[in-house]
Amino acid sequence: MTPIFLVILCLGVRSSVSALDPGLDAEWEDWKILYEKSYSLEEEALRRAVWEKNMKMIKIHNEENGLGKNGYTMKMNTFGDMTDEELKKMMVAFPMQNHKKGKGIRKRALSGLPKFVDWRDEGYVTPVRYQGKCGSCWAFATTGAIEGQMFKKTGKLIPLSVQNLVDCSKPHGNNGCAWGHIYAAFRYVLHNGGVEAEATYPYKGKEGLCRYNPQNVAVKIREYVALPEDEDILMDAVATKGPIATGMHVVPKSFSFYNGGIYYEPNCNRTANHGVLVVGYGFEGNETDGNNYWLIKNSWGKYWGMNGYMKIAKDRNNHCGIASYANYPLV
Repeated sequence: MTPIFLVILCLGVRSSVSALDPGLDAEWEDWKILYEKSYSLEEEALRRAVWEKNMKMIKIHNEENGLGKNGYTMKMNTFGDMTDEELKKMMVAFPMQNHKKGKGIRKRALSGLPKFVDWRDEGYVTPVRYQGKCGSCWAFATTGAIEGQMFKKTGKLIPLSVQNLVDCSKPHGNNGCAWGHIYAAFRYVLHNGGVEAEATYPYKGKEGLCRYNPQNVAVKIREYVALPEDEDILMDAVATKGPIATGMHVVPKSFSFYNGGIYYEPNCNRTANHGVLVVGYGFEGNETDGNNYWLIKNSWGKYWGMNGYMKIAKDRNNHCGIASYANYPLV
């Protein structure tokens, strides 16, 4: 921890360090072991104070959820010792989407589409991974969409190299671990002649020199499509094409500790700051209850959310801009 950050953190939590709850000692130790956390003596007291503050927030939220106030639950996870400002820094800036109507994109009747879609059941989705401190969510979403299309075409599910995109797509409009955009990543893959597999260009969680080797190309794409801002069109694409890469707006505190249920955050907007992969949709309860959801794959590890996944509100005025940045490739 840098001295400057330590000062900032101290200003926020030092007053509460002396009031740490001894009743949480065992839970704190178990949490550190589970998430492999270790600190200096001074930092531990500060991090413990942040962790307890987040624990209290999660408990209050879940109590309110039990009374029917919220539609989703929260849980403690690896982000428990992070301040609000640190959580915000996990998000990335998304440039505005260039909405081009691709070939064949039109609004169709939804009556013929399935009520439930989950591409994990069909073998289209690779295991959940953890992006770490690198803001590479856009690259994970991009590779996820290509992986699904490659499986659709060949029947082979090959994890693709996120690091390849992080290191090499700057000339096409991305900025490594700082920020990036899904359509710029697709543009790189298209004009670069393909992308390597994870096996030949493994993930490091930090930006490095471009080591792309055209001899190791695992997949090429022949086109990519940016969908219009429309949930019905997104639904059609998810149902008929496969997993779709998109951006969304994340409110760090509620999103970071999501556990289960249908996520609805009244404070989010349509300015995307996080990239995810839409792998399905459905509804809870009766079809007429309005509890529709998008099923998204995140890149924050299997301990986040529903084993790395989230249900986010669907058909509620493009909630958090889920349909505003949607793209998919053709292979």
